[in-house]
Amino acid sequence: MRGLKGKRVLVTGGASGIGAATAVRFLGEGASVTILDCNADACRALQNIFVETRLPTPLSYVVADVTDRAQVERAVAQAIHAMGAIDVLINNAGISIRHKFLDITAEEWDRVLAVNLTGVFYVAQAVARHMWEHFSVERGAGVILQTASTNGIMGYPYYADYNATKAGVIELTRSMALELAPRVRVCAVAPGYVLTPMQRAEYSDAMLAEVNAKIPLGRHATPEEIAGLFAYLASDDAAFATGQVFTLDGGETAGGLASR
Repeated sequence: MRGLKGKRVLVTGGASGIGAATAVRFLGEGASVTILDCNADACRALQNIFVETRLPTPLSYVVADVTDRAQVERAVAQAIHAMGAIDVLINNAGISIRHKFLDITAEEWDRVLAVNLTGVFYVAQAVARHMWEHFSVERGAGVILQTASTNGIMGYPYYADYNATKAGVIELTRSMALELAPRVRVCAVAPGYVLTPMQRAEYSDAMLAEVNAKIPLGRHATPEEIAGLFAYLASDDAAFATGQVFTLDGGETAGGLASR
């Protein structure tokens, strides 16, 4: 992708799933990457893999809970110190709990909102402030890309709390794009079903097969396919994209198949 070499990229939720695949993609594009995750062991394991592959650009990590504003601000400062600046944020950390609406506890509701929406806000605000204050024509606009979901666009059973947060991420993205232009571009990526460890843990083989049968392309996405969209949107080829939600779902929402 044009313009990614030498960029400084922060990926939240970067130790596994879509986040890890995105870190790998940007490293392959010649960017410097820092991953932010609450799992220190997973961060170290991923960093060791990158050391063994001898990629030409470095990977660093910071450990933080995105639901804690003080931890987020420290982690962002550490990432800036490690890379010199942040040019691109992939605001990806998220969790889900599969429950019927009537069975969601207050604690579960609060936790999902804290990670998926409040955490996204904390990280976005800290990074956007840095991008805004250090903008220059030579450096170009900063880029913030946030992981939404088709769950924030359509109704899905058993994920009321998750659905609410992803709809919130979409509206947060649009509001940020309006206020931060032209110094920062802000978009959201709304994946459909992606075969991540989180998804695999919640679905049996029979459930996965049932979902695949409803998707026009007949399968889940891979994390690497979502990472490819993030790379495009962060590149110079997408320099006119802001305030938009880009859906990557194998045709799932074209006819509302997944909600049938």
